[in-house]
Amino acid sequence: MSLAVTGIIGILLLLAILFLLGMPVGFAMGIVGFLGFCHVVSFSAGLNMVGGVVWDTFSKYGLTVIPLFIFMGQIAFHCGVNEKLYNAAYMWVGHIRGGIAMSTIMACSAFSAICGSNVATAATMSTVALPQMKKYRYHPKLSTGAVACGSTLGVVIPPSVVLIVIGLSTEQSIAKLFYGSVGAGAVLALAMLGAVVLVCRRHPDWGPAGPSAGWRERLASLSGALEMMVLFLLVMLGLYFGIFTPAEAGAAGSFLAVLISLFQGTLTRRKFMASVTDTLGISCMVITIVTGAVIFGRFLAVTRIPYDIAGWVVSLPVPKVVVMMIIFLIYIIGGAVMDALALLLITIPIFFPVAVELGYDPIWFGVTITVVTTLGAVTPPVGATTYVVAGMAEGVRLEEVFRGVAYFLPAYLICILLLMLVPEIVTVLPGLLR
Repeated sequence: MSLAVTGIIGILLLLAILFLLGMPVGFAMGIVGFLGFCHVVSFSAGLNMVGGVVWDTFSKYGLTVIPLFIFMGQIAFHCGVNEKLYNAAYMWVGHIRGGIAMSTIMACSAFSAICGSNVATAATMSTVALPQMKKYRYHPKLSTGAVACGSTLGVVIPPSVVLIVIGLSTEQSIAKLFYGSVGAGAVLALAMLGAVVLVCRRHPDWGPAGPSAGWRERLASLSGALEMMVLFLLVMLGLYFGIFTPAEAGAAGSFLAVLISLFQGTLTRRKFMASVTDTLGISCMVITIVTGAVIFGRFLAVTRIPYDIAGWVVSLPVPKVVVMMIIFLIYIIGGAVMDALALLLITIPIFFPVAVELGYDPIWFGVTITVVTTLGAVTPPVGATTYVVAGMAEGVRLEEVFRGVAYFLPAYLICILLLMLVPEIVTVLPGLLR
């Protein structure tokens, strides 16, 4: 049996374990990678490889950035930052048609920039935004679609755990990935706002205007969100001027989040312990997935599949943009059937060398595939955020939520197209980093 055939069987076996047995993806990748490596090399080499990977991964200083940023987001989540951000956005745009849906997307983008989790954003914004939109007689398709799709901005807008993992997997600068995703996140958020405008133009009764707020109320609402703006700027500017490494930025952000919450009187002992517990659980899950992905990546490396595919793709007599569109299509389909982080970790060893060989900027590729895979968070059959929103929207069926999401899918496609046509949207800010 050739090495290439062995690698393909390993990939198919991994997918079968994930879909048929439902095994956690980190363990599935680790087991398949270990068995495949043993088959290609030897059992003793497989044991040495696994021991080395586990030790290197769990002792790697760079991975400390993951729990630090997660803890910062959990503090913000448990201390009710989402309500303040939603109120500020609502005061400014809630008086126009579809304005409450727009304010929901704006609040989602702001909260997810701090939280970094689309599922957590979907859960928290559902509790705040859905009752308000129901109160003002918003159509369920528009309200649930806005929350589900707005929540996916957490993966794109920094600090994002997915971007951190991509940076560690491809040995790219996490700070540059963060700055590259700022432009991509802004384009995606604006495209979603445009989708709300078009939907309300076609169905005026779906998003009736809310009451208008005075300038005094609007300015007063900013004070509730000011602290989180300061927190976001601290992290981004610290990275830009080289004051912080990514891990130090996470530590500084977590410390400031705790200070802000204590100053506001929203951080109780119970909320602090809940933040620590959730951070521990999420961090263990992410690091386990990373470890499994590294083991699986070592197996793929010895089969030489990534290098063979890269060489074959580069030799194809087609424009490189066609190759990239095929890769994106694979990510869109894959993102619809499995978790985005797991998909990226499985496929990056295969497609990242292809993108580099074709001459694409590594930062651009990392950010763009993040945007592409966010489609999987709202499309069936996985659609994690869609299921969360459907579970919290009283009296709204899952099918109706998916129909609402469909109105926002063109926003993703427009964003991806713009990133391909104007890659400077991603590359300009990272190029300014010192």
